[in-house]
Amino acid sequence: MQQSLFQITENTPLTETVWRMRLTGNTSAITVPGQFVNLKIGGLFLRRPISVCDCVGDTLTLVYKVVGHGTEKMKGMQAGEMLDILTGLGNGYDLTPVREHALLLGGGVGVPPLYMLAKRLIAEGKRVSVILGFNTKAEVFYEEEFRALGAACVTVATADGSYGVRGFVTDAMAGIDYDYFFTCGPEPMLRAVYRATATEGQFSFEERMGCGFGACMGCSCKTVTGYKRICKEGPVLKKEEILWQN
Repeated sequence: MQQSLFQITENTPLTETVWRMRLTGNTSAITVPGQFVNLKIGGLFLRRPISVCDCVGDTLTLVYKVVGHGTEKMKGMQAGEMLDILTGLGNGYDLTPVREHALLLGGGVGVPPLYMLAKRLIAEGKRVSVILGFNTKAEVFYEEEFRALGAACVTVATADGSYGVRGFVTDAMAGIDYDYFFTCGPEPMLRAVYRATATEGQFSFEERMGCGFGACMGCSCKTVTGYKRICKEGPVLKKEEILWQN
């Protein structure tokens, strides 16, 4: 974990509720896709955890959804402002199990961390198929960004059928041959992916966090090997260790 000051260089909307923020600063602690950062926002006691979308040199890209007081304040931030950020948080994705073809499934704001993952896998010469799930066409973002990376296939599913495949990410899996998968999104989607996949894979979980680095134990969840902290041992867990709670 590393605490640094970052300067905002861009903060623009991608949809009505989803924004992209780019910042410059010391990104040396961000080493693998799937990690997150914790932002200190003026007037709020707890930091806000945001997944890392991309990290190139000293440039950090965050894609976030405006859902509460913290992200509402983020939306109003301007280029040139400084943010106190904890970086290098969380256990990210492990790319080594992929043999040839990886399937990436993201739902809503679970899409951003898959971007850096796709970039790394493609750089390693792996074939990557991507399925992005949203409620409606108006919520779709980063489809073209994944295509620009060179993904073998990018499919969008919308629950209302207004764009792409009608239904959920699992409805768009038919016909895709893969040897490993990665996923990130809301828990109902993760449960559905768990049931629909036949191979091993990794799941990135969303959870309310107090400290963000394992001290408060507030985000602990039970796994087949005991309790694990989503902010420390997670947010990425392997399929075989997940124990779903009723």
